[in-house]
Amino acid sequence: MLTVHPQYIKDADGNKSLVVLPAIEFDKIMEELEDIEDVRLYDEAKKNDTGERILFSDYLKNRKHKNA
Repeated sequence: MLTVHPQYIKDADGNKSLVVLPAIEFDKIMEELEDIEDVRLYDEAKKNDTGERILFSDYLKNRKHKNA
């Protein structure tokens, strides 16, 4: 589990309105969010996978042909 040490800035009414984190903690949070997004994208791609595959060389040929 990620440990963070937030500092809160309050508005004029005393309500928490902003959070300040050490940069290293913020960077770790961003890395974790990127990892979670990668997992989500993988899961979605796997769900939509039809099993169809093509050779990379065929892909390159088709791409060159489309861009010509």
